Amino acid sequence: MMKEDPLERLDRQARESQNGGLKKTMNILIGVAAALAILLAYIWISKASLVRDLNMEKADLTEQIVSLQGDYDNLSSDYDTINAQLDSSREEVAQLVERIKKTDATNRAKMRQYEKELGTLRSIMRNYIVQIDSLNTLNHELTQQVAAARKDAAASKKANAELSERVQNLSGQVAAGSVIKARGLRLDPYNSTDKITDRSSRVVRMLATLSLVENDLAPKGPTRVYIRVKDPEGILLVNSNQISFNCQGQTMMASASREVDYEGKEVELSIYLNDIPSFNKGVYTVEAYTEQALLGTAEVLLR
Repeated sequence: MMKEDPLERLDRQARESQNGGLKKTMNILIGVAAALAILLAYIWISKASLVRDLNMEKADLTEQIVSLQGDYDNLSSDYDTINAQLDSSREEVAQLVERIKKTDATNRAKMRQYEKELGTLRSIMRNYIVQIDSLNTLNHELTQQVAAARKDAAASKKANAELSERVQNLSGQVAAGSVIKARGLRLDPYNSTDKITDRSSRVVRMLATLSLVENDLAPKGPTRVYIRVKDPEGILLVNSNQISFNCQGQTMMASASREVDYEGKEVELSIYLNDIPSFNKGVYTVEAYTEQALLGTAEVLLR
C-alpha cells in the first residue's frame, strides 16, 4: 500500500473541511429561510384572521346601526316637539350609516367612535320612549279625569246646565275672540235731495252703513270706525279732513270716520262721505275698519 503524500493529505483534509463548512452554512441558511417562511406565513395568516375579525365586527356594528335606524323610523308620537327631535335623531343615524359604510374595517379608532355614537343614539331613543310613554300616560289620565268630570256633571241638572253654559261661553270666545266684528256693510250714493241714485252725474255724497255685532268679550267704550272709499280706478277718495289711522301696525288714510259708544251690544251706524267734487261712472268699493281689524267690504255701481 502506497503511503499518502503528506501534502496531498493536507490538501484533501482542507478540501473536506471546506466542503463540510459550506454544507453546514447551507443547512443553516436553509433553516433560516424555512423559519422566515414559517414566520411570514404566520404573520400573513394572523393578519388575514385579524382583518376577517375586523370585517365581521364592522358588519355586526353596521347591522346594529341599521337596526337602530329601523327602530327610529318606527317610533312616532302625537307631540310636535318630540317629532321634531325624532327627525333630528333620524338624520344623525342616517349619517352614521353612511359614514360606517365608507370607513375601512381596519380603522379601529373610527370603529370605536361609531360604537360610542351608537350607544349615545340608543340612550337618546330610550329617553324618547320614556317621554312618549309618560306623556301618553298623562294624556290617558287627563282623558279619564275629563270623562269623570262629565259623568259627575251629568248627575245633576243644575251642574249640567252650568257646564253647558261654560261650554257655550268658551265656544263663543273661540269663535268671536275679543275683536269687534261687523255685518251688513253697504255703500249708497245720494243725490242733492237725499235720495239714493245710481246716476254718477247726480251723486253728491255717499253713505256707508253697517252694524257692529254683539260681542261680550270685545273691549267696551268709545270705538272709532273708519271707511276707505275707492273710485273705479282704485284711487282713495278723501275730503279736506285728511284722516289717518293705524290698523295692526299699518298706517292708512281714511275717507271718513265716526266714533260710537260700543258696550258689547249691536250698534248700527252710518258714515257720510262728503265734499267730493264729482263721481265718475264705474264700480266704487268701500272698506270698513277699526284699529283692530278689517270689518268688511262692499261695492256699488254708478252709471
